[in-house]
Amino acid sequence: MNYQQKLIELGIELPAPAAPAGAYVPVVQTGSLLFVSGQLPTQQGQLLYTGKLGRDLDLPAGQQAARLCAINALAALHAHLGSLDRIARIVRLEVFVNSAPGFTGQAQVANGASNFLHDLFGPAGRHTRLALGAAELPLNAAVELALLAESAAP
Repeated sequence: MNYQQKLIELGIELPAPAAPAGAYVPVVQTGSLLFVSGQLPTQQGQLLYTGKLGRDLDLPAGQQAARLCAINALAALHAHLGSLDRIARIVRLEVFVNSAPGFTGQAQVANGASNFLHDLFGPAGRHTRLALGAAELPLNAAVELALLAESAAP
């Protein structure tokens, strides 16, 4: 499958990957597994979604934030692999949602990323997932997402 062409069909251009904001690397590969560090909903270096879901942001905004985090994770994978066509499957998503007290829609927020990955990768985009509420996230980001993927043989 040509995932770059599919991105074009979906109207998405991958950004340059975000530079690490601490003492970590964007992607670690061990064997065929690719671990992507937490990604925030940034675009062109600007944090687009801040605040708590259920207080400052509604569910559709949270879903868009999660989708943007997934796009940023793919940008990191693309930089590491040279091509998204080297991805065999998405294995796991971990989605952390900056949640106001009483907000319980974390799974629905995470669907913004999950649905996007399924749209792009088809069956290879179906994954296991963890969606959690967090009291605070870095820079007051609304969502943070980490991703585990499997690479195909080169």
